Amino acid sequence: MIRMSSSFIRTLREDPSDAEVASHKLLVRAGYIRRSAAGVYTWLPLGLKVMRKVEEIVREEMDAAGGHEVLFSALQPRAPYEASGRWEDYGPLLFRLKDRRGEDYLLAPTHEEMFALAVKDLFSSYKDLPITLYQIQSKYRDEARPRAGLLRVREFVMKDAYSFDVSDEGLDASYAAQREAYQRIFGRLGLETVICQADAGAMGGSRSEEFLHPTPVGEDTFVVSDGGYAANVEAVTTTPPPALSPEQIAALPAAHVEDTPGASTIAALTDFSNEVFPGQGPVAESGEWTRYEMLKHLVYQLTLPDGTTEPLVIAIPGDREVDEKRLEAAVSPATFAAFGPEDFAKHPVLKKGFIGPEGLGLESPSRIRYLVDPRVVPGSRWVAGAGQEDRHVYDLVFGRDFTADGTIEAAEVRDGDPAPDGSGPLRRTRGMEMGHIFQLGRKYAEALDLKVLDENGKQATVTMGSYGIGVTRAVAALAETHHDDKGLVWPRAVAPMDVHVLATGKDAAIFAEAERIASELEARGITVLYDDRPKVSPGVKFKDSELLGIPTSVVIGRGLAEGTVEVRDRASGEVDLVSPQDVLARVEAAVRGA
Repeated sequence: MIRMSSSFIRTLREDPSDAEVASHKLLVRAGYIRRSAAGVYTWLPLGLKVMRKVEEIVREEMDAAGGHEVLFSALQPRAPYEASGRWEDYGPLLFRLKDRRGEDYLLAPTHEEMFALAVKDLFSSYKDLPITLYQIQSKYRDEARPRAGLLRVREFVMKDAYSFDVSDEGLDASYAAQREAYQRIFGRLGLETVICQADAGAMGGSRSEEFLHPTPVGEDTFVVSDGGYAANVEAVTTTPPPALSPEQIAALPAAHVEDTPGASTIAALTDFSNEVFPGQGPVAESGEWTRYEMLKHLVYQLTLPDGTTEPLVIAIPGDREVDEKRLEAAVSPATFAAFGPEDFAKHPVLKKGFIGPEGLGLESPSRIRYLVDPRVVPGSRWVAGAGQEDRHVYDLVFGRDFTADGTIEAAEVRDGDPAPDGSGPLRRTRGMEMGHIFQLGRKYAEALDLKVLDENGKQATVTMGSYGIGVTRAVAALAETHHDDKGLVWPRAVAPMDVHVLATGKDAAIFAEAERIASELEARGITVLYDDRPKVSPGVKFKDSELLGIPTSVVIGRGLAEGTVEVRDRASGEVDLVSPQDVLARVEAAVRGA
């Protein structure tokens, strides 16, 4: 058992000054974790026990799904990541370092390359496959803004698994097995998750799904429909309006430039249009102009993985804003920043406040990449800047008067937008990513020349799947979900100990009986935290017990003189008076679920 009088457990009465969310406050106050640096935490004894419980559930289900556990070094050489492209693609998120000989290394964010090379070294035939390997290990990402305790960190523990198959059909089967294992894992942990379509990001690959835990403190936004569609907001595709035929486009009024003094914003341009051209807008019957028709142009400076920069202009309907997470996913692995005054000065074709499509595009003299929202379809009519101060073009038709280098999914997704699969309007909600699964395909296998002989004796490139679960994030999510105003309320499956025994009082008989109960519970295979501190008041012990959140507590105090002890349920708050002779069976039934 753990005796609190000699344990490495110290609780705090005040929230840490840097804590923003409940899980961060409570895990620090209850002595489960301790901050070492920004985004880096030390795991103290009780916190480590919770994390090990989560790991064991993950390990059991991975083994049941046919996985084989391995362990790679967190410190990795540059060469494999250079071959896969991720040495550059990960950009500033990657921790890079040199050894004393000047050789480049990194602290691995994930281990696709190492898993692929291990299989390449040891397997050579289709008969060796399929195989699924996994590890539970620390990962490192240089987050720009670590926050919220364990939710956004620079060092974290993750389970990453990788499947290796000869055929796409084999990958489908491996992917399905891991998907089902994830559902079992989160079910056992007691964490609600929604499986959402996701963007693959720097990982690459075809199919990608996230397991998101709905919570107001989540950093991910996802959408659902009543018809069953669910996706991370970065992965939502826009349902465009119908395009017009060439004949329909030819019948549209010609584009014309108008003076629009002072109308340098979407709001001002809309008001100006309704005032100067009343009844000429596209809204049926009223002829009103709306912000939707005002084509908004936004300019960004892209920084490519090799460090070079280039401008990007995107056009979206004026009633929308850019969602920076969607933009980030769309331009990855490049990063972006808004254009500054010095940037505009270098590109006179970009007249701030009056930018239009004129002079833009990779085929134009400016060589400025120009991308449009998917709602900008052939035949759609817009009002856009004329590239001159206080002037705009009306009846500007896409496909007739201007074109683009392509489309981009960067505009915000709103409640009520149609689901891409036609399953109804979308609703936005917040969530926390708990797991992510990918069909990587052959990206890494091709980069690292991972091949085996197929049934015909010919070289075949192996196809891979990747499957990650944030172990330390799961601890934070559980703490975030399972607490009250007094402290943590751990589900029994992950609680650091089964029972908390408290000796409350000064009488030696109380401590003797508490010692007996704690020892006999331990002898029955029940893990015990025993508060045997002799000079600590009952009130402090009760507060610590509520803060620590162990599911069942046994209180030996004044009632012992009347032949009773208390058995408390942390989740329900129920208190049962039980005789000292019956307390062992009572607690064992609670722990075993009888």
